[in-house]
Amino acid sequence: QVHLVESGGGLVQAGGSLRLSCAASGRIFSINAMGWYRQAPGNQRELVAAITSGGSTNYADSVKGRFTISRDNAKNTVYLQMNSLKPEDTAVYYCNARRVGALDAWGQGTLVTVSS
Repeated sequence: QVHLVESGGGLVQAGGSLRLSCAASGRIFSINAMGWYRQAPGNQRELVAAITSGGSTNYADSVKGRFTISRDNAKNTVYLQMNSLKPEDTAVYYCNARRVGALDAWGQGTLVTVSS
């Protein structure tokens, strides 16, 4: 079992910044990649950014150059630094852990609201 706890969401004006955190606990040795997804009302959940255990990253085109994903292995925590936020970034953001030989783990979600 892997347990993920997100924090850092909130309300911010367009152009502002937020940093999301996701702390993992439990069978963390089974995790080979972690990522952030988001889901806006009426939309499907979409990948925002991901990082592998080796440090490789990938981003959705819509956030490239604005968002940065990073990880602190000592703290078992993944971060999403979000800069130059836009109203269209408004969504519930979910932390995801991709596991070897097991189902993905998901956090409870944290709401990010960007006002215009």
